[in-house]
Amino acid sequence: MADLFSDEWMKGYMDAWNNEPDLSDALAAIDFNSVIGYGFVGDDGPTGVITVENGKVTSAGSYDGENLSWDIRAKPANWEKWLSKGIGMAGLGMAYTTGKMKFAVGDYSAMLKDPRMAGPFIKSFSVMGTV
Repeated sequence: MADLFSDEWMKGYMDAWNNEPDLSDALAAIDFNSVIGYGFVGDDGPTGVITVENGKVTSAGSYDGENLSWDIRAKPANWEKWLSKGIGMAGLGMAYTTGKMKFAVGDYSAMLKDPRMAGPFIKSFSVMGTV
């Protein structure tokens, strides 16, 4: 398996995302467009990035200075736990409030208030676990 959020891993994530209707089709229904970075707490920037256009990931790879809509960070052990076990709405809220998941960029509370975004966000963790 490629290293978490490496260029190779992010390309696998793109394929998994686009092949999961509960994620890509749900976000296409709300015309979701975003540039999302993923990485580790304490790093200067995210490690990997995806570009989402109308719910589908159109590019993925190593972060190279892209202007981010979201930048999601956590410690490697937390990422591994969420990828292996998934995360529900309560777990997501707990991860955020305890600081285990950090949003360096992006409005976490706005996302959670819109169930059309919250459900797919949670689904993205189970999709990550398939990469």
